[in-house]
Amino acid sequence: MTVETGFASRFFTASDGLKLHARDYGPLAGSALPVVCLPGFARTAADFHEVALALSQDEARPRRVLALDYRGRGLSAYDPEWKHYDIRVELDDLMQVLVAAGIERAVFIGTSRGGLLTMALAAARPAVIKGAVLNDVGPVIDARGLLRIRGYVGKLPQPRSFSEGAEILKRLSDQQFPALGDTEWELMARRTWTDRDGPLRPDYDTNLMKVLEELDLEVPLPVLWPYFDALQSVPMLAIRGDNSDLLAEKTLQEMAERHPDCETHVVPGQGHAPLLGSKEMVRRIGKLVTRAERRAE
Repeated sequence: MTVETGFASRFFTASDGLKLHARDYGPLAGSALPVVCLPGFARTAADFHEVALALSQDEARPRRVLALDYRGRGLSAYDPEWKHYDIRVELDDLMQVLVAAGIERAVFIGTSRGGLLTMALAAARPAVIKGAVLNDVGPVIDARGLLRIRGYVGKLPQPRSFSEGAEILKRLSDQQFPALGDTEWELMARRTWTDRDGPLRPDYDTNLMKVLEELDLEVPLPVLWPYFDALQSVPMLAIRGDNSDLLAEKTLQEMAERHPDCETHVVPGQGHAPLLGSKEMVRRIGKLVTRAERRAE
């Protein structure tokens, strides 16, 4: 682990041989319950940096935090077959990483796609999950949000600098995120594009847009309540952006009603998906992790 970043880069091998990357924060051993962070569809492990640092460097109870880059995102290898950017393949990748990392049980923080993976994992391997944070996602997905995401994934203009990238994102999403200031837009730009190989480019395989283009949004999307119900036995924090077009207020309410231990939080001035790096968000997530740890003992 480097002092500058607070994490070590670790590489794992998927079932089909593809190289997968994760950020590994905090102590590898210890009694504290680990946390696994799963990003949104075209996002990376970097989205969890602030919360991962806070949890892994907590003075009273430092814990291991593993944040994944799915295949085709961040430092994970790009798949030559874009049809493998599929939630079933990504679930298998996740299970391979958990085994290789030696994580037998953890709290899962899932943003958007990551929340769907958390629900899928709960159905496939319920014993692994001891607590869950679902960030702006639930068993019912609003097609409007998917339409908007389809409109920009793999189709953003190429900025010459991160500050120009911040302007592009602000123009695109200002209505969803009126509460964000210049610093947050700049940070979002640095987590959307990368300059690792020279000029700025998206930090994901732009073939991801083909996955979205294949979706027929005229047909009702599958409803995932049975997967959500697989999380009934663990504490949950369900987060919604006040301006979200992917998770409806009604769905959030139903999640709270159906789940015996589900706290909900609506983030003012933010849309899909709320940023998790503020002190308030870190505090709420920390409380959920502590609650889950007590229940798991």
